[in-house]
Order: sequence, then C-alpha cells, then structure tokens
Amino acid sequence: MRIVIGSDHGGFAAKDFVKKTVQKLGHEAVDFGCHSTDAVDYPDVAQLVAEAVVRREFDKGVLIDGFGGAVCMAANKVPGARAVAAYDSVSARFAAQHDDANVLCLGGKTHGELIVAEILKVFFSTPFEGGRHEGRLSKIHSIERKYCR
Repeated sequence: MRIVIGSDHGGFAAKDFVKKTVQKLGHEAVDFGCHSTDAVDYPDVAQLVAEAVVRREFDKGVLIDGFGGAVCMAANKVPGARAVAAYDSVSARFAAQHDDANVLCLGGKTHGELIVAEILKVFFSTPFEGGRHEGRLSKIHSIERKYCR
C-alpha cells in the first residue's frame, strides 16, 4: 500500500518511528510534514493528508498529534475521509474491519513505540469486513451529502 503520513509538532517526535514501521511492514510511506518541532496548526496537515487519501493518491493515511484526537476531528471534515483515533490493537482492528477507516490517527505523546507498532500492524493487515457495516457507512455518506453542499 501507499501510505501518506503527517503530523503536527506534538506528533513530530513519533512520526519518524511511524514512517519506519510502515516501511518495515512492506508499505511505501510518504511524509507530508511537519518537519520540525516548530508549532504548526494541526488542521492544515490533517486536511492535506485526508484530501490525498480521498483523492486516492494514497491507499491510507496516518496522522499523529499529541493524543490523536485533534487531527481526527480535522480530517473527518473532509468528505470521504473516515479518520479514527486508535488507542490499542482492538480499536485499530475495529476501525479497519468494521468502519473501513482510511486515516489512522495516533497520539505521539500518549503511546510508546511498542503499542504504536502493534496498532499500525493490525490496522494495515485487517481487511474491511463489509456486509452489515456497508449500510452503516452508507448512512455516513448520506450525512456528508446533507451537510456538504
């Protein structure tokens, strides 16, 4: 898979580890920034990553901020983005399997490398189950259409 990765300054320290782990899992990783610990606005990076995924330039995206929630909120404003903050391997599996999440959001200050590696491994190796979950995703798309005119 082609994976796009982005972070704000709160996730910068973890981003290099995420990128290397994604590559060790056999995927291509493209870094959309940020490129230092200088303060940046997380909505800017989240929008870039989410739009690239929605345009299908990448198969999936990973966003990292201090705790994973802020970038998740911003990414989900992009119609077609299904960003999920995962905090363990169970939430990563459900995000991929049930929600067909296309952007994984992680906390650079809340997780150590072992759990981040496990979350990435599970997220990228778990296929979307389809079935009963497709109807629920269809309802999400209906909500997007209602408010994104």
